Amino acid sequence: MPRVVFNQKGGVGKSTITCNLAAISASQGLRTLVIDLDPQGNSSAYLLGQKPSADQPNVAGFFENTLSFSVRSVAPSAFVVATPHENLHLMPSSPKLDELQAKLESRHKIFKLREALQQLASDYDRIYIDTPPALNFYTRSALIGARACLIPFDCDDFSRKALYTLLENVQEIQADHNAGLLVEGIVVNQFQPRANLPTRIVNELIAEGLPVLQPYLPASIRVRESHEQSLPMIYMDPGHKLTQALVALHATLQP
Repeated sequence: MPRVVFNQKGGVGKSTITCNLAAISASQGLRTLVIDLDPQGNSSAYLLGQKPSADQPNVAGFFENTLSFSVRSVAPSAFVVATPHENLHLMPSSPKLDELQAKLESRHKIFKLREALQQLASDYDRIYIDTPPALNFYTRSALIGARACLIPFDCDDFSRKALYTLLENVQEIQADHNAGLLVEGIVVNQFQPRANLPTRIVNELIAEGLPVLQPYLPASIRVRESHEQSLPMIYMDPGHKLTQALVALHATLQP
């Protein structure tokens, strides 16, 4: 199932959640792909150990290919690379995504990622899509093509206000382009159970009927260390409480 991890607010853990859930899928023997649509390339660096090089296959190359016409089409799998981790592949990000965006919009290529995901579904059991912190062409493409959406959420009032706008935008995509898109849930990240504000905000979201997923992901310095080592938590520290929370969260998701 193609699953998009999306929040218009930056710094909420999109890349961390994307890569760690994907790594858990891969560690369980599932053929897993991460597509990094964020020009910053944090997911790509996390999984590869370095920023992707300009000469390797990447997601910008995929989108560039949609702008050209050829008798022989290039399969989306041609833009995928292996990571150091078994069963885990990546369509890396590229800074060129920024300069391509206007051209892709003007040529109405918003549905090309959906077509690619349909082809890639035969190669992978799980597909996770990391998105930019904005509702732009790439995020819309992902929401149009995905079957499920996860929303990372850090527990403050700014994030809460942004959450309502985000849900309205997702509902618009559902109504206009992707009726089958499932809002799988809100992933509470960096949760501190002893602090009053996070607990109150999460409880209020639940009372409003929003799909808050459990378990909540605890705050931990270990995740920063995993970034530095380019090792998702399931590889770096399988017994850590954050890893166990991620594994439990993964178990709640649709297959």
